[in-house]
Amino acid sequence: MKDTAPVHVKDQSAVEDGHAGVRGRNTRTPTLRLLLTLALSGLILGLASCGKGDHADADGSSTSTSTSRPRPAEPIVAATPPMGWNSWNQVRCHDLDEAVVKQAADALVRRGLKDLGYRYVVVDDCWQAPSRDSAGALVADPIRFPSGLESLVDYVHDKGLKFGLYLAPGSETCAMHWDDYAASGIGSYRHERQDAEMLDELGVDYLKYDWCRADETDGLEHQKTFGLMRDELARLDRPIVYSISEYGDTKPWTWAPKVANLWRTTSDIIPFWPSVASIIDQQAELHSFSGPGRWNDPDMLQVGNGPLTPDETRAHIGMWAMLAAPLMIGTDLDKLTPDVIDALSNPEIIAIDQDPAGRQARRLRSGETEVWARSLADGDMAVALLNKGDGPAEISTTITEVGAQPGSWSIRNASTRKDLPATDGPISETVAPHGVTILRLYS
Repeated sequence: MKDTAPVHVKDQSAVEDGHAGVRGRNTRTPTLRLLLTLALSGLILGLASCGKGDHADADGSSTSTSTSRPRPAEPIVAATPPMGWNSWNQVRCHDLDEAVVKQAADALVRRGLKDLGYRYVVVDDCWQAPSRDSAGALVADPIRFPSGLESLVDYVHDKGLKFGLYLAPGSETCAMHWDDYAASGIGSYRHERQDAEMLDELGVDYLKYDWCRADETDGLEHQKTFGLMRDELARLDRPIVYSISEYGDTKPWTWAPKVANLWRTTSDIIPFWPSVASIIDQQAELHSFSGPGRWNDPDMLQVGNGPLTPDETRAHIGMWAMLAAPLMIGTDLDKLTPDVIDALSNPEIIAIDQDPAGRQARRLRSGETEVWARSLADGDMAVALLNKGDGPAEISTTITEVGAQPGSWSIRNASTRKDLPATDGPISETVAPHGVTILRLYS
């Protein structure tokens, strides 16, 4: 397997993870911050690659592009972490149908989440009929998806959203292992090109490719197998976000930047604080592997599921934003409580997650109370004061510790959307148990 990136997955150098940035302009209001983030994201899309250097003319002679018209810029796929909804955490396998998917698409629009960036609607495992058709093609289950996938994709696209679909690289999918889904041969093993072309024909924008013990069932090897689908996607006429999941077993952050746009870094998250806190811990050393078009994926959001408290919910979303992680909701959007919808809709937290520089936060201090920091594209700094303890804690840091340039910095509490006094040294906040305070420092 050639070790090259596909057209839609750029083999970029490691993102600089230093945090002493150029002093940024004041981005005082949440609306302006989000607009600046979106504008800078668009700049990245436009400047992805301009094809510098010499090229051969039709007669074989070499022509310098410095004196000819520059080639059109090629956009980076997933230039910022994908945001949206995935069906798995809400309904898993047997309750998945087209009504659930349409309801989620409707709710993303109606609740204002689409306008905040939540634009992917990803249909996870169990959309498939129990077997392939006579031509070897995957087809949607005719009972649960009576209108067919093409109609469903159109429904999602007509709302200004993007459509994602699940496949598995082995002969079996995860639901066949763990949800007793009675199917046969619906994995992509030996059907990679056929399944990739199906995605293209349907107009799919996002592929979740889930390992599901393919090494055990089919003797497959991770890098080669994920690379095979990468190459098939590269042949297509449309860019597709490529999300791979092997649960961090082979340290994918060391090889997946050349293969995919995002890769799972851990085993599955569950909707309990110990799981959320453990996954945060496991991201601490991965900051140098992440950046525009290639993201560490600590798994889907579990907010709205299980017993997470409001503070834990805000910490879950806030730390995912600090980690520049995908924000994929996995719950019934029509049943979101006010605290959950407020946390998901915080434009200042979203602006940090979607910052076009794409620098994942570094952990500066670990333990029951922690300090994390990341520099942003406009020179601002984002700082997380994380309290893993069971009681309130005062967490302090300094301008120097977080890596900001010396001088006076204005402070905005992005979690509460309130301004705080400026400082040229100490920063201190009381943080709720299992909570986080996200600060944005600007000059």
